Amino acid sequence: MRRSPFSVITDARARAVLERLHAQAQTQNLQLLRHYLPQLPRLLAGYGARWHNRGLSFYDDKFIAIEAGQGALLYQLARAAQARRIVEFGSSFGVSTIWLASALRDTINCEPASRGGSGRDVVIGTELVATKVAAARQHIEQAGLGSYVEIREGDARETLRSLDGPIDFVLIDGFPDLALEVLQLLTPKLRCGAIVVADNLGTFKSALAGYAAHVRNPVNGFTSLTLPWKGGTEFSIRQ
Repeated sequence: MRRSPFSVITDARARAVLERLHAQAQTQNLQLLRHYLPQLPRLLAGYGARWHNRGLSFYDDKFIAIEAGQGALLYQLARAAQARRIVEFGSSFGVSTIWLASALRDTINCEPASRGGSGRDVVIGTELVATKVAAARQHIEQAGLGSYVEIREGDARETLRSLDGPIDFVLIDGFPDLALEVLQLLTPKLRCGAIVVADNLGTFKSALAGYAAHVRNPVNGFTSLTLPWKGGTEFSIRQ
């Protein structure tokens, strides 16, 4: 019998919020399908969607969330890595943030004495759209995870510039055109063995080609493999 990916979240409050938000995200799939319909020949040919800077306001009310299975994977990876400083590029409505914050809370609860009050134990999210920032913060509070999350509003290339390390875990899920630049900004602060997960490698193949080439080249300090979610979810480790 196939288990629900939500089963990894043992806290009932957080699990209920995740189930609700994922259901809401799925209702937007038809709108997203219509948006990408003009690119159907490219998609069928396996080239992925083109990402462009025109009409970005279309996404202002869209979840564009990770799938529940991806969320469960993020939770498991963050727990396995005992990640205590987690950075997320592209928080949107806070769905992936809740998965990651749940992992952080469970890690802390497993080893409460090691927290030490340093302020290092936090999920730092980033989001450009103010209405999404407000909604994400509300959802995170509803999940009971407000004390584990800091959402930084604005351009991630600026809001993450002063971030201190070491960073244990990074999720890249913001504007594809900026993915590589954000990763390069964070790379000096990644601890050895830090995990970096990037979504949408299949959907925005051309926009993320530079990112993919970078993490797949060992010269740049990563080992990387592609997981088969949504046509490609890149899983990289800092060497």
